[in-house]
Amino acid sequence: MSQEIERELGWDDEIEKSGPEFILLPEGSYNFRVEKFERGRHTGSANLPACNKAVLTLKVDGGEHGEATVTNNLFLHSKTEGFLSAFFEAIGQKKEGERVKMNWNMVIGAVGRCELEINRFTSNKGNEIENNQVKTFLPYEEYLKHAGGNQQPTQQAPFPTNTQPPQQQGGFTPGQF
Repeated sequence: MSQEIERELGWDDEIEKSGPEFILLPEGSYNFRVEKFERGRHTGSANLPACNKAVLTLKVDGGEHGEATVTNNLFLHSKTEGFLSAFFEAIGQKKEGERVKMNWNMVIGAVGRCELEINRFTSNKGNEIENNQVKTFLPYEEYLKHAGGNQQPTQQAPFPTNTQPPQQQGGFTPGQF
């Protein structure tokens, strides 16, 4: 079995491979890894006013079905605080009922478990389309139960729960110079 060597392509090279195959996973619970995180802005809708949003790209392990890529928006608004909490609980950065500061620097590479559903919609061209979307994020313990084999949970430092500023030592007073 020959293995193709990766290489840089020239501007005038010929190409033939199609893009990666789209994988639609059946509804169910799956382990995921956060591949990408982007800061964005929700412009507002009938259900939710304008607010910041986190656009997450999740690699979802579908076992024999393959690995799917799912994009998920987390809206930073009090109406969606429960969903934000569920995400941070799913990646092991928060305990249920605990108050924490969202540490977005720890999101990329984080692992967890979510429940996917199939989203059906009509495109602007009138085509019926299906994709996966996150129905809910599951507690980190669910990931640990299903991370068997060679999968090891990503080592993640917990969020600091102390909301007090750190104590200064040596008589230093912070401020402008």
